[in-house]
Amino acid sequence: MANKVALVTGSSRGIGKAIALRLAENGYDIVVNYARSKTAALETAAEIEALGRKAIVVKANVGKIEKIKELFQEVDAAFGRLDVFINNAASGVLRPAMELEETHWDWTMDINSKALLFCAQEAAKRMEKNGGGNIISLSSLGSIRYLENYTTVGVSKAAVEALTRYLAVELASKNINVNAVSGGAVDTDALKHFPNREELLEDAKKLTPAGRMVEPEDLVNAVLFLISDQASMIRGQTLIVDGGRSLLV
Repeated sequence: MANKVALVTGSSRGIGKAIALRLAENGYDIVVNYARSKTAALETAAEIEALGRKAIVVKANVGKIEKIKELFQEVDAAFGRLDVFINNAASGVLRPAMELEETHWDWTMDINSKALLFCAQEAAKRMEKNGGGNIISLSSLGSIRYLENYTTVGVSKAAVEALTRYLAVELASKNINVNAVSGGAVDTDALKHFPNREELLEDAKKLTPAGRMVEPEDLVNAVLFLISDQASMIRGQTLIVDGGRSLLV
């Protein structure tokens, strides 16, 4: 039987990379997807191969449907199967709602929301041939509460969570399990683009009931749980991993 294969979008760095490496440690061959950071993607692939797994690197802007199709053609050519799809790639324009333009909205929604639907369609076709699989999206607390300058991203992540519920129902008969993981503030490269980064970090450090900030590994642990057999009856849910921060005002 062929080794199981996982595709992690936006896996050249940050949380996506951490997920890809952990999946490799658990026996998966990995499709490393990136949009701009080729050097980082190649480094991620090298780390995966050092773990004894196979890895391919595919450049694709998942906000464009034609690039999504090309991405999955590369998966077919390299591995001929897909078992896990991690919808991690994300982008967005960080501005107050009254300063947003149509291009800001379209860019963010395409990469963060539209990509899940059309990647899931392609992933499900491959997973069905293997008897099932798992689709996990990464979300954030901005989907359910106000965060400064976060309008486009927050709304796009709310769409991801809603789409997760719809996909979970419609793909259940194919034995494809669909869920999402929503994290609190994590100090990654992505957070450096936030104009209020220091404020977010200070908030997380001081007000997280668990007594510490969320680390990338906390989100990775949640993803690995949700694709395991132990989570087979968890469907269409968004698992919040924030140390309890969202429980407070």
